Amino acid sequence: MSLKEQLKIMVVDDMSTSRGLVLNALQAIGFKKYTFENTGAKAFKEICTNPVHLVISDYNMPEMDGLQLLQAIREYKPTSRIGFILLTGSAEAGLITRAGKLGMNNYLKKPFQTLDLKNCIEKVVGKL
Repeated sequence: MSLKEQLKIMVVDDMSTSRGLVLNALQAIGFKKYTFENTGAKAFKEICTNPVHLVISDYNMPEMDGLQLLQAIREYKPTSRIGFILLTGSAEAGLITRAGKLGMNNYLKKPFQTLDLKNCIEKVVGKL
């Protein structure tokens, strides 16, 4: 079984259109196991009970933004080693620096193409 068929991915975005674009790209790349949540809080709760290998999260969300989700994941020992990709419409240096200090594995600026997402994921998990 290939890595694309084994890897479990959680997509977190409060905007259904953006979430749909990521999910469609994952499907086009060939991923088989992916889920989604529309808030950081729901995502964190879900991955604590049903772990994933990789989280792809939007930055700008109500309640718990992408950096707060990343921090929660890193601080909780059972989830601390989950790969984390931050999606952002504004890849400003300060945001990327803060995310890096919290343990972000990679980031992707919106809008993106399917190949961009594939390359971004490969930098975290290895060749697909």
